[in-house]
Amino acid sequence: MAATRVDVTPAAADMMRQLRGQHGPLMFHQSGGCCDGSSPMCYLEGEFRTGGSDVLLQSLAIEGVPEPITFWMSASQFALWKHTHLTVDVVPGRGSGFSLEAPEGVRFLIRSRLLTEAELAELG
Repeated sequence: MAATRVDVTPAAADMMRQLRGQHGPLMFHQSGGCCDGSSPMCYLEGEFRTGGSDVLLQSLAIEGVPEPITFWMSASQFALWKHTHLTVDVVPGRGSGFSLEAPEGVRFLIRSRLLTEAELAELG
C-alpha cells in the first residue's frame, strides 16, 4: 500500500459525501491556529484561495464523491508538520470556524502520528 500524508475515517468520509451532495465539490485547508484552533476547515472547492504559500498534501479519493477532495496546508505550517501523517475524523460538537460541517452539529478534527522512516522515504 502506498504511503499517504492524509487519510480519512469512515465517519469523516460519510460527512464528506453528505457535504458534497449538499454543496458541490469540496476542499480542505488545515488551519494554522486561526478560527477553530488547528482544525481542518472544509470549504467549497476554490472558496479558500490557495497559492504559492500553500502545499497540496493530498487529493483524497472518497468513494461516492466524483472528484478528488484536495487537502492543503500553508507552507510554513508544513515545514513543522512534514514528518506527520494526518487522519481527518469527525466528532459531535460545533466548531467555531467557517467550515461547511458546522451547521450539521459536528466538526472535523485531525488525529496525527509521526510518519515512519519507510513512509518518509517513499513520500520524499
